[in-house]
Amino acid sequence: MFLPPAIQQFLQYLEIERNRSLGTIRNYRFYLERFRTWGMDNGVKSTSDITLERVSAYRLWLNRLVLPNGEVLSKKTQSYHLISLRAFLKFLSKKDVPALAAEKIELGKNEMRQVAFLEAKDLAVLLAAPSKTKQSEILKLRDRAILEFLFSTGLRVSELVGLHKEDVNLERREFPVRGKGKKIRLIFFSERAGKAISDYLKKREDLSDSLFTSHDKVKISRDKKQDGLAGLTPRTIQRLVAKYAKICGIANKVTPHTLRHSYATDLLLGGADIRSVQELLGHESITTTQIYTHITHAQLRKTHEQFHGKKL
Repeated sequence: MFLPPAIQQFLQYLEIERNRSLGTIRNYRFYLERFRTWGMDNGVKSTSDITLERVSAYRLWLNRLVLPNGEVLSKKTQSYHLISLRAFLKFLSKKDVPALAAEKIELGKNEMRQVAFLEAKDLAVLLAAPSKTKQSEILKLRDRAILEFLFSTGLRVSELVGLHKEDVNLERREFPVRGKGKKIRLIFFSERAGKAISDYLKKREDLSDSLFTSHDKVKISRDKKQDGLAGLTPRTIQRLVAKYAKICGIANKVTPHTLRHSYATDLLLGGADIRSVQELLGHESITTTQIYTHITHAQLRKTHEQFHGKKL
């Protein structure tokens, strides 16, 4: 089977049968198209041409590839290429198409991922920052609610911007969210975050059903009815978090994901078990969640050194 139609069938399979997001499908398309382009010059025209020797040659090419900006591919990015290729080969096997067995492609060991999180004192200053700025009261309340909600829920920024007012149960302090892979999980938030959201919503007078809005003036639609205010974009949230981190004088880069990391670290340091944190974060694999254990081990060592044996 020729590669182009085989890849196209695989992408359709991801969309329809696996219910993958458009972003995920776009990434698979990019990685597999790179393999197909390389294969055109290296004897890989059909699925039966994919051999272990050619995959090894492809891996070597990836490792030596120099991008237009002069940089090379990180080990993590190289792994993404191979993960996509393995998923493609598994699909071919499922469809009884002759091809290399996916399990024959072993992934290289990646460096341990570095996780950035905020110390308690920096976090407290950041959460209080919007209230001390010179801007309208509605923006102070909105920005405070956003920061509190990010830390209290551990939401991904894409999940946050997709929320509507009717989604969030303020009385029970919980709501369902559709995360990666379109999987639904239950999210909980603190009383403090709930109050921040409630204060913000009470101040609003717009018709938007988005939980967080831009509060910019909008045009009247064609049917003469007022449109709701536009919901915020992930980029807007990223800029907002970075702005307040700069105002607070936090030297390190702070993003919405930093607050997600801070949420997970706070849970683990507070005694939560790793499986529960996995569920709350929406991680498909426990391996992804285990990146936080290195942080908690370091924090525990710091606590041990600070308090143990001081009376001896």
